[in-house]
Amino acid sequence: MKKMIKNIVIFFCFAAIAAMLTACIDSAGSSTNGTTHAYDREGFPITLPEHINTIISIGPSNTEILVALGLGDAIIQTDMYSANVPGIQQGISNLDLLTPDLEHIITLAPDIVFVTGMTRFGRDDDPLSQVTATGVTVIYMPSSASITDIKEDIKFIANVVGAESVGERIIGDMSEEIDRIRAIGEGAAERRTVYFEISPAPYMFSFGQGTFLHEMIEIAGAVNIFADQESWIGVSDEVILEANPDIIITSVDFLDDPIAEMISRPGWDVITAVQNGDIFVVDTNSSNRPSHNIVRALREIAAAVHPNEFPL
Repeated sequence: MKKMIKNIVIFFCFAAIAAMLTACIDSAGSSTNGTTHAYDREGFPITLPEHINTIISIGPSNTEILVALGLGDAIIQTDMYSANVPGIQQGISNLDLLTPDLEHIITLAPDIVFVTGMTRFGRDDDPLSQVTATGVTVIYMPSSASITDIKEDIKFIANVVGAESVGERIIGDMSEEIDRIRAIGEGAAERRTVYFEISPAPYMFSFGQGTFLHEMIEIAGAVNIFADQESWIGVSDEVILEANPDIIITSVDFLDDPIAEMISRPGWDVITAVQNGDIFVVDTNSSNRPSHNIVRALREIAAAVHPNEFPL
């Protein structure tokens, strides 16, 4: 269990650092109707293939976006974290996200490979340079830290695969739902405080500004108790007890009963959220992955914070 918790924390650290160290570039070229020179989302020059029939997707957010764009059947290999993404073939989620098997990728000879920026964590070179050398287009996608960047990711991938209109619809649906929830949140009579836990004791982890989850709490009309902090942060019992949040939300899904685990923590019985039973579990994947599916987690956060005001 301890090893699992550490792996969760490391995963979020990778996401945070990758987001901070990479620059987001907009241009993906206008279409795939012919070879197009462009830049990926990390600023690396790329040459788009004339046709895209087979795709390898490394990074679950990339996989979710590609499926939503209608490219699920074109995905021939994914990473292990993408295994539970609906819409992909069974048995193809075998790649290690941080150290993917380059020989295997080259053998599959895909038209294009979408790679999470976390694969480049701690490296100045291109870890997939061997793949690029064979003529395969490799596109790096940084771990986006804002809702605006997530929308740009969708737009970028849609442009690359020639699904611009579908991408616009996905972004439009996102924006409409976000605006609906924001309007209700702004009209709420009370702004309650929230502690959002993404990794449990003894390695508790949360977040401050510069994350899309922080944005989501604010959109829901609440206050993140770590609004004065930046990015992903480790936290302690003392800090939580002092903040005394009105609401506790967790995205932890590998404990049998994460709410019971919180309630059992020494001293936590004095926290307002614990005393009132205002502890909620939100969907792990939709709250942790920077894709259009964050809207599902946003609805759950809104319902937890203002159950009477949000007819979800």
